[in-house]
Amino acid sequence: MKYSKATNYALHTMVHLTMEPKGQAVSVDQLAYMQDLSPTYLSKILTKLVKAGLIESVPGAKGGYSISRRAQDISFLDVIEAVEGQSVLFNCGFDHDESECLIEGVMIEAEGNMKKELAERTIQSIAERIEKRQCHETKKEK
Repeated sequence: MKYSKATNYALHTMVHLTMEPKGQAVSVDQLAYMQDLSPTYLSKILTKLVKAGLIESVPGAKGGYSISRRAQDISFLDVIEAVEGQSVLFNCGFDHDESECLIEGVMIEAEGNMKKELAERTIQSIAERIEKRQCHETKKEK
């Protein structure tokens, strides 16, 4: 199983936006530069995040993007589903005499466990870990 690169970029973008001061918008050019991406490509990802209500687009000369909800209320699953959609990962393609494919049952249960774990992990928790690491590294340098 593999998520698209767009999901990777979306998660990194969300963490970065979370670490910005409240109300601070970041331009698509800045976000793209930090991830070594084309602004056009990143704009497509940002559009999905806006449609999902995770970020907002701020118009104007000092505009850009900022998170639209509290970061502690945004899960990894929210971001993944905004980019990848909500379709199931496994569908049994065989016709079975049984009422249910046993293999599909195992896969659905595993996917449910994975979604539960991703729903419990917040963007805020990662931003806090990064901030602690940066603070620790700054103290080491002194």
